[in-house]
Amino acid sequence: MNRANLVRPRRWPLRARLVAGFSVATLVVLVAAGAFVYWRVDFALDRALDTELAHGVSTLGPIVGDDGVARDRDAAEAIGLAWQVVDDDGTVVDHGGPAGTTPMLVTSGYGKHDVEARLSTGRASYRIRAVGLAHQRRLLVGVRRDREDEALRELLLQLVVAGLGTLLVTAFVGDRLARAALRPVERYRQQAAAIATGAADLRLEVPAGRDDEVTRLGHTFNDMLAGLERALERERQFVAEASHELRTPLTLLTGRIQLARRRRRTSDEHERILDELAIDLDRLARLADQLLQVGAEPVGGGESDLAQVVARVVEERRVADPAGAAGWEVELLATTTPVGIADHEAERVLANLLDNAVRHGAPPVRLVVDRPGPGWVRLTVSDAGAGMPPALLATATQRFTRAEEARSRTGAGLGLALVAGIAERAGGQLRLCQDGQHVARPDGVVDLDCDHGAGLTVTVLLPTAAEVTD
Repeated sequence: MNRANLVRPRRWPLRARLVAGFSVATLVVLVAAGAFVYWRVDFALDRALDTELAHGVSTLGPIVGDDGVARDRDAAEAIGLAWQVVDDDGTVVDHGGPAGTTPMLVTSGYGKHDVEARLSTGRASYRIRAVGLAHQRRLLVGVRRDREDEALRELLLQLVVAGLGTLLVTAFVGDRLARAALRPVERYRQQAAAIATGAADLRLEVPAGRDDEVTRLGHTFNDMLAGLERALERERQFVAEASHELRTPLTLLTGRIQLARRRRRTSDEHERILDELAIDLDRLARLADQLLQVGAEPVGGGESDLAQVVARVVEERRVADPAGAAGWEVELLATTTPVGIADHEAERVLANLLDNAVRHGAPPVRLVVDRPGPGWVRLTVSDAGAGMPPALLATATQRFTRAEEARSRTGAGLGLALVAGIAERAGGQLRLCQDGQHVARPDGVVDLDCDHGAGLTVTVLLPTAAEVTD
């Protein structure tokens, strides 16, 4: 630690800051406790001195005559205190005890007076009380204060020594405790550094049977590492699957180009080959666009009215392709269907479901939008085609999943994966029904029947916008 950082506690190591804070708190407690003890002892000693002086005054006052001389000498000496009777000019008229003929108090006035400062080591350390007598005389009664001062000095010394010893012990114990408490954190840091350098399948060593802040931190880090590992594995799987799917159209393009170069061709033949290449490139562009949609990070947020989106998309499809949309049946059973996904996401859901029904199903294609229960909106797309094998229902929403008979048709098996991802991010779910069988998420919240006929029925359940906001 350099000199500049010594004056900046925020730059100290955490252990040093913990020990310093613990020591400062201990010092404050020790000083407060020592001051309280010193004050209580000093108060008790002062009260004892004042009691002794009061006893001396009450004894001597009645036996001092008008001439200033004690009439009962034995009683005056029995109190064991120094006393004097002093005229107003400072002359000692009578005295007793350790007091001599020199006035004990050179100042005028009455009340309590301390000769020399407190904790003084002087021999003339007295506490004197002056009271008035007849004929302008004063009675001075004094008690030696040196023993009390010695006791206070000894107490102060013991408090300082005990405080310093306690401070050193607590600082040492605090340093040991801080070191022991931070040792798991340093171990976590070293293990995290090893993970950052590329160590695989490594987890933080969290002691079993303990539940404190450090162990909870270790469990949280392990959960985070597990989540990162799963995300990385999904990314690797996605890259591998995408590479596999892209390899087929790229191989076809390469083969067509090589075939076109084998011999000279006429202009018409080149035009025909270019048209075929354009079709393949269009398929490749659609596949790349779907891959980007699947791999893109979800933006989230936004609201839309699902019924309005369905009506708009269907109308646009009918205008663009009247023949292809001729067999579509649309039923909007709910007029207000606010859902927690943006317009473009709702359009993407409907477009993928319609493309899937047209490409792999058979007319008529039926679209239904309704509200099956409070807080939910349902979109159902069904067709009269052969559907998919029941064994494929459980994996149909995974990326690049296609039936064997569907591999000869266009598509990459990404449509249902896109729809499932959008629905689940919004708090909903995707269900597939085929011949009375259905597959849904295990935590389905709305009971649905599967009596939709022999074809494939795709149901998208979305919470209403109010439900998402809450």
